[in-house]
Amino acid sequence: MTTEVRPGPRERLLKAAATLAYRDGVGVGVEALCAAAGVSKRSMYQLFESKDQLLAESLKEGAPVFVGSLLPAADDGRSPRERILHVFERLEAQADAPEFRGCRYLAAQIELKDQDHPASRVARRVKEDLTAFFAAEAERGGVGDPALLARQLSLVFDGVSARAGVGADTPDGLVAPTVATLLDAAGVR
Repeated sequence: MTTEVRPGPRERLLKAAATLAYRDGVGVGVEALCAAAGVSKRSMYQLFESKDQLLAESLKEGAPVFVGSLLPAADDGRSPRERILHVFERLEAQADAPEFRGCRYLAAQIELKDQDHPASRVARRVKEDLTAFFAAEAERGGVGDPALLARQLSLVFDGVSARAGVGADTPDGLVAPTVATLLDAAGVR
């Protein structure tokens, strides 16, 4: 007989923060977070110094899943071009899901406005890491200015994510040709 172990209050709060902040925005109230987690406000404040810290920790904990859902394996043997295109293929596939609301890290930065907010700092780091991935692949692909191409690719990523996330556009059939045009212009092999 297997007994299911219920996650502790910290884990439930982190999950509630991830779910509600993604669905409803980072302005979600403490009451809603605590209710969704089945945790008292007192317990929440014993575990996290503030709602801001809870949001930051939630984003930080979700980063490996976010990155893992997009980036190819480090030693997959594909060309830099194929590895970059892989990220955009994954984004396009994710954007087709009905629950897709865009990139949670971009959304947190936009909603918070304050670049010094703990959650904004976490989100910025995750987005910088994605840009660094693009730059490293661009450099491996022989690009003369890998930093510029990485910024351009990040702009496309965020644009696709934002437009699809708010239902303004569907990326079907648009993303790969757009990225391929950038890669061709930069001479990525």
